[in-house]
Amino acid sequence: MSNIILVGMPASGKTTVGKLLSDILKDYTLIDTDSLIEKTQGMSISEIFKNHSEDYFRKLEYDTIQMVCSGHKKIISVGGGAFENPNNRSTLLQFGKVFYLKSDLDILYYRISKDSARPLLQNENPKLVLQNMLQKREENYKKAHYTIDTSIMNNDEIIRFIVDASNS
Repeated sequence: MSNIILVGMPASGKTTVGKLLSDILKDYTLIDTDSLIEKTQGMSISEIFKNHSEDYFRKLEYDTIQMVCSGHKKIISVGGGAFENPNNRSTLLQFGKVFYLKSDLDILYYRISKDSARPLLQNENPKLVLQNMLQKREENYKKAHYTIDTSIMNNDEIIRFIVDASNS
């Protein structure tokens, strides 16, 4: 079984699916790059954006992805914009099997609207921002090895699909 990489929009389920996978694949190490960045920087992603800049965050994200992409038996969940960077994308596609957790815009918006800490909500029209972001990122997300529509599959089906695909 190869390394498992989870990509997708904010609130697509990457963190949840990663945790569920790590519960089943006990000999795998779960790494959430956003959480790792928050821990090493001592501040939330929102604070990093506010106190520094998105460019600063993207550099941290790139460095973090380069650092964690070595070894075997890893489940890596990356931030929603990480797959936009061609260097990140290339590294992740070579390091393991990449799964795009695709979700319907309305479902993404519903999930995001329940979390006021997300930088995305700090806009006048967060749903429009989310829609534009999804349209822009979709082309790169589709470069993942697999696409899983989380709008129509439950967690058990998603986990089963990822484990089966990782074994093939």
